[in-house]
Amino acid sequence: MEMSDVAEMAARLEGVRCIDPGKLAQWRYHGRIVARQLDDEHIVIRADFDYRDLLLRQFPDTFSVPNRFAKHMMVVANLAADAGAIEDALVAAWELQHNAD
Repeated sequence: MEMSDVAEMAARLEGVRCIDPGKLAQWRYHGRIVARQLDDEHIVIRADFDYRDLLLRQFPDTFSVPNRFAKHMMVVANLAADAGAIEDALVAAWELQHNAD
């Protein structure tokens, strides 16, 4: 998966906007973070703690939680890994933010 694939997926989520597409992109729903680019190969995705734990158990080669994100509802996705799992995580992040309305 490429960063452009992430951008296309995020663009299909109702109300999600890309911020700073020329730099490290961020995708937000009504100002709230859904995902953001860390580098060319990784994004950080919003995820509640239970869902994050599930992702880490089911897709250990795709998702990780560096120490700096341990206390935050975030998970890091490796774009070179499972594209389907990343897409599901993006949708779940959108649902989390959408349901906060």
